[in-house]
Amino acid sequence: MSCTPRLWLAALLALLLLADQLLPPPLPTRSAPRAQLVLARDGTPLRAFPDREHIWRHPVRLDEVSPRYIEGLIGFEDRAFWWHPGVNPWALLRAGVLGLQHGRIVSGGSTLTMQVARLLEPTPRTAAGKLRQIARALQIELRCSKREILELYLAFAPMGGVLEGVEAASRAYLGKPAQRLSESEAALLAVLPQAPSLLRPDRHPERARAARDKVLDRMAGRWTARAIADARQEPVIAQPVREPLLAPLFAERLRRLQPHAARIESTLDAAMQQMVEQLLASRLGILPPRVSMAALVMDNETLEVRAYAGSADFTDTERFAHVDMVQAVRSPGSALKPFLYGLALDEGLIHSESLLADVPQSFAGYQPGNFQASFSGPAGVSEALQRSLNVPAVEVLERLGPQRFVALLRRGGLRLELPPGATANLSVILGGAAVSLEGLVGAYSALARAGVSGRPRYFADSPLVESRMLSEGAAFIIRDVLESGGPVARLVDGGIGSRRGIAWKTGTSFGFRDAWAVGVSDRHTVGVWVGRPDGTPNPGFFGANIAAPLLVDIFSVIDDSPPAARVPPPGVGSARICWPLGTRSEGTPAALCHQQRTAWILNDTAPPTFPDRLRTGSARRIDYRDSATGRRVRPGCSVGDMRAVEMARWPAALEAWLDPALRARALPPPWTVGCSAGDGSNAGDGLQIVGLSNGETIRRAGNGPPARLRLEARGGEQELIWLLNGRQVGRVPARQALTLSFAEPGSFQITVMDQTGQHDRVEISVR
Repeated sequence: MSCTPRLWLAALLALLLLADQLLPPPLPTRSAPRAQLVLARDGTPLRAFPDREHIWRHPVRLDEVSPRYIEGLIGFEDRAFWWHPGVNPWALLRAGVLGLQHGRIVSGGSTLTMQVARLLEPTPRTAAGKLRQIARALQIELRCSKREILELYLAFAPMGGVLEGVEAASRAYLGKPAQRLSESEAALLAVLPQAPSLLRPDRHPERARAARDKVLDRMAGRWTARAIADARQEPVIAQPVREPLLAPLFAERLRRLQPHAARIESTLDAAMQQMVEQLLASRLGILPPRVSMAALVMDNETLEVRAYAGSADFTDTERFAHVDMVQAVRSPGSALKPFLYGLALDEGLIHSESLLADVPQSFAGYQPGNFQASFSGPAGVSEALQRSLNVPAVEVLERLGPQRFVALLRRGGLRLELPPGATANLSVILGGAAVSLEGLVGAYSALARAGVSGRPRYFADSPLVESRMLSEGAAFIIRDVLESGGPVARLVDGGIGSRRGIAWKTGTSFGFRDAWAVGVSDRHTVGVWVGRPDGTPNPGFFGANIAAPLLVDIFSVIDDSPPAARVPPPGVGSARICWPLGTRSEGTPAALCHQQRTAWILNDTAPPTFPDRLRTGSARRIDYRDSATGRRVRPGCSVGDMRAVEMARWPAALEAWLDPALRARALPPPWTVGCSAGDGSNAGDGLQIVGLSNGETIRRAGNGPPARLRLEARGGEQELIWLLNGRQVGRVPARQALTLSFAEPGSFQITVMDQTGQHDRVEISVR
């Protein structure tokens, strides 16, 4: 019989445990729909996503809340919190006695655990509801630590309107994190859950102040008298409740990556993000409707993203506000050229001053032109990259191979998107493939990271994904070339790149659909895109005039530190180079060195100029001169003594572009009467402009229509290319005329070339 009470007790405990298992408390689970908060790296809320009831909740850990708030909450609501099992019988008894004496509820007997139970599972304010609340509180205490229970209260306590939790209330009403609450603010938020609607500090500041002072009275003996007195003097001032909305598209992206996380902690710098968004907003007034912008800032050391603006204005639906252009795949225009020249350096195809031909050329039918439809003639690699010349880039890509170029980029971490069913061709370097701003930023970081690119990271614990894009030496050379200035830098800020240690490149896609600017400093890589997300052209919008100034401004506000001194890494040296051969000057006879350039060379390699595309034979050749006249002869046609002369030949396509002094030095003299080339080449003498004389003046008839000229040439082969002041104005079959109008007076240089390198040129005036 003595065992019977124990058996009954054991049976009762078993039943309670079974009931606990069958009817567990509704504790939040990972998969349950919940409010989400995306945070910057310092804890600043970027964007809050409400739950199904549109509740804003900012979950926080206990150590992220001011100790003053914890003290005030426990001191006011539940002084026995740390030792009771979920229910305080003395408090319940006291509340019951006071209720009977006054005929109404005077003092609550609920513990914080019971309040958590009611927050998680609302119950009616009846005796049955109170009993259910007590049972749930006991269950919660069995399953959770005191710290966990307190964190549930910190997250779910009602704070007025759609706000729940102390962090949401602190951010919304006070504009600060809960970690920095003063005694006055802590007391205010501690009492707010008692009557959230009636005590909202933004709507009822006097009521809120009176309630706050009750908490301060209760804290006598726990806080110093001086602290309480000072707290009483603080006015209750609350800002209007606004949803945090910083980096909204970025927050949406992270939310999709972590759909079940209540707190999503990112790598963004809140202050930097705000500055970038303000810069974008400041430019909205000069942009046409429906034009958007995007910007991305990445830390070079950690690869962590510090600023992310996916659209120009999240509130402007006409500008496709919700389309994230950081992720969008678009044509990069010329933005891939630094990688082309860097990879060509690594392949031993070029040095920084390799001679390239910026002239009209046909590459197996592909005929690229420059952005301004003009040509410069001879251009070194540095000039070609700084000025973003198209034809030289295609010339280098032809030597490297477009498919190999795409493969090397993929190896380096940058994947190009080609049209369906298409293979890589020469148009890739001029925008014939597509990339994202995110991908470009990761790739460009290689210029500041010794040739190693990196995938942008959005979480501090994300894996570090790196790829070797360029050798350290090639990365140094390309960055140095881009830093030295060029037209873009002078346009924007008089060479700011060389002074600030910023290297950048612009890009403009076909039809002015996309304007890009991507650059690096020691600390950051920044990318900017401007355009219409629907792909509509924006005439006059190109990288240099619309994207580059924004890029420079972003660097100005995020990174004002002076650049670190840089020295060439092992494998990089300088050398004097001779044009047209492209070889070192110390090993080149003076007669063959028509121009000297100082070049960066990689691995002590100075590759020669590319083989001539228009004519065969060596760039160094033996020519013969009549000893008496100095005119050109060949064995078998000379009537007197002749002497051998070694000559360096310029690429045939460039001969028409040499200035008079260089032409006189570089080109052979005319043939002696009775002699000819003998190889079928007219050496520039066969193609002639007819109907126009050098120095001729063309006059319009009074106020009549613009002067019109019929341009004809004889002796050309295949296709004729006509240029006006270096700008291509037409391509016609040989023996076909071209009509040209001159709307404005001036001096003009007319040049004609054919596919074999023959050329002729006249200068005229139009009055």
